[in-house]
Amino acid sequence: MFGLIAPALFVLIWSTGFIVARAVVPHGAPELILAIRLTLTTLLLGGAALYARQGWPRGRRLGLHLAAGAMLHGFYLTLSWWAVNHAMPAGIMSLLGSLQPLMVAVASVALLGERLPARTWGGLGIAIIGVGCVLMPAIERSGAGAIGIVPVVAGIVAVLAMTGGTLIQRGAIAGDPILMSGAAQNAGGALVAIAATFIVGEWRWDNAPILWIGLGWSVLGLSAAGLSLLVWLVRHQGPTAMSMLLLLVPPLAAIEAWLLFGEKLGPVQLVGFALALGGVLLGRSRGAKVEETAEPG
Repeated sequence: MFGLIAPALFVLIWSTGFIVARAVVPHGAPELILAIRLTLTTLLLGGAALYARQGWPRGRRLGLHLAAGAMLHGFYLTLSWWAVNHAMPAGIMSLLGSLQPLMVAVASVALLGERLPARTWGGLGIAIIGVGCVLMPAIERSGAGAIGIVPVVAGIVAVLAMTGGTLIQRGAIAGDPILMSGAAQNAGGALVAIAATFIVGEWRWDNAPILWIGLGWSVLGLSAAGLSLLVWLVRHQGPTAMSMLLLLVPPLAAIEAWLLFGEKLGPVQLVGFALALGGVLLGRSRGAKVEETAEPG
């Protein structure tokens, strides 16, 4: 029974990543919220790792975990939340995040000398065209619903940072225990978010109930329950099934953003959304070696 419920529950939880960001950034500085969130997640996973008697990494191994976390959790979340705080729709940011596996595949060619099938390159091209269809109308629009160039660039750089963190994960630390890895990497992300908080110098925190609810959900729902479900699904249903589930996240996030915040996509953007997800599906299809990541937003 749980095997039937788990996939739907996972997609529902994962889709709320940028919905939480959209809900809480009006009430608190995004860098400050993320610094608190990642610190609390580090303590939660660190305590669980200690209880499970998973040893803490040292030396170069610890450095790799911190670097991966700085990119996966720190730069990715800080930049993407900043973009959401500056008018990037939650559904579009979620769509950008879905391109990360294809970007990892292309980076693997450049950095690791891997060879990719033609379908991956074709999927990447289709996905890029689709993202262009989604972004260009919003960039060209003026007034409500417009997106500035800077938030778009921040969102793209965020996904590039997540790609870099995923490549680090593929190395010597790939087989390390989940809880310990999560704790160390969230610590790396927390360091980036804390530094960003001091650099930006914004300490806005209005104590609104939605702010505390969003923080609690980010730590317990996304980090604890979501990651646990992801690991369970990968181990019991395989990475291919998981990659298919992840394709459902951006459309669901877009629907949630429409229902909760009134974010809308025009006809050209809807076509672009379908093209982008179709391109990702083609690139992830059988025979394409594409890595997954566990960062929801």
